Amino acid sequence: MGTHRTTLPGVGVQYDYTTESGQHISVVVHHDGRRFIGFYDQDDPDSCLLSVPLTPQEATGLAHLIDSAPIDAVRTEGIDLVTEHIPLGTRSPYGGRLLADTKARTRTGASIVAVLRTHSAHPSPGPEFRLAIGDTLVAVGTREGVDALADIISEG
Repeated sequence: MGTHRTTLPGVGVQYDYTTESGQHISVVVHHDGRRFIGFYDQDDPDSCLLSVPLTPQEATGLAHLIDSAPIDAVRTEGIDLVTEHIPLGTRSPYGGRLLADTKARTRTGASIVAVLRTHSAHPSPGPEFRLAIGDTLVAVGTREGVDALADIISEG
C-alpha cells in the first residue's frame, strides 16, 4: 500500500495509489480543480480500465462519503479557496534559500502554511525558514494565487 505523486507540467498532479490487495487507482488533479479517477488493470499497470471525471464539488462529496472527518474540519463550499501541495524540485531557484525570498504572499496572495520534509513537518514557517530541494510547500489561497505560486516555486 502506498501513494506516489507525480507533477504533470501544464496539467496538475497525478496521485497513484496501490491498495493492500494490489489494485492501482490514480487521481489526476488539474490546475483548474477538475479531477479524474482512473482504475487500472491489476495485470497491466499501464492499462486504464475506466476514467471518471469529477468536478471539485463531486470530489468533495466522494471524499466525504469515504471519510467525513477531514472534510468537516475545513469547509470551502462557495468560497474561492484551495489548498495545494507544491513540490520544490531541482529546477526551483529557491532550494537553500529563505522562505522570505519567495515573496509568496506579496506576489500571489497565497500563503505557505506548512513545509513538509521527508520525515518532518514544519507548520507556519516564518520568513527565516530555509527551504530545501525535495520540500513540499502546503499553500492556501485562490486558485489563481496558488497556481501563480506553483509557477514561481517551480521556475522562479
